[in-house]
Amino acid sequence: MLAAVCCGQADAIPAAPASTAPAKTDGGVKGNAEAGRIKAESERCLECHGQPGVEQGHSAGEDGKFARLGGQQHAYIVKQVQDFRAGRRKNDFMVMMAASVSDDDVADIAAYFAAQPAMPAAIRAETRGESRSAGQHGPAAALFRQGDAARKVAACATCHGAAGEGIAGMAPVIGGQGRRYLSQQLHNWRSGERSNGAGMREAAASLTDAEIDALALYVSEM
Repeated sequence: MLAAVCCGQADAIPAAPASTAPAKTDGGVKGNAEAGRIKAESERCLECHGQPGVEQGHSAGEDGKFARLGGQQHAYIVKQVQDFRAGRRKNDFMVMMAASVSDDDVADIAAYFAAQPAMPAAIRAETRGESRSAGQHGPAAALFRQGDAARKVAACATCHGAAGEGIAGMAPVIGGQGRRYLSQQLHNWRSGERSNGAGMREAAASLTDAEIDALALYVSEM
């Protein structure tokens, strides 16, 4: 369900560590993580959004088109599905898939992803042979931590946390998200193509292409 078009079948899913009993999740919504594991497979969510515990660089999400959902906030996942249904977020395939799955199924699938460890970065700096020196990441780190008041660029850490861990009820987990996905979303916020979140349009409005690329790399390696 929480997928986009791609080819092939997902690999068999390892058993989730979560209890089979319904668990209370964000916003008071009940979601069953074990039921969600089964539904995530049957709805083919993992083909695009990643199989928890599998390095994303070796999965269907390698090209960065799709969000990694392992460890993401339950309420945030549910909200994105609702936004696709309502037309507040645009993607033809996701609009169709969001409309085809019940609220209970969405709650369970979101509970499954939320119960998993955060997805690792797709390609670590060591693999690419890139330095994570302060010199390379300094401007991006400064934007992330401090923003740029003169341009009304809010500090990413204010809402997303010092390590991109997210703040429940405010902003999602972004640390370790795919570099290309992060870059595309920032471009979408800047252009107005994406508008389903308070503050992000203004925060991205004055970012340059180079700053977007640098921020995407910095956050993806958290």
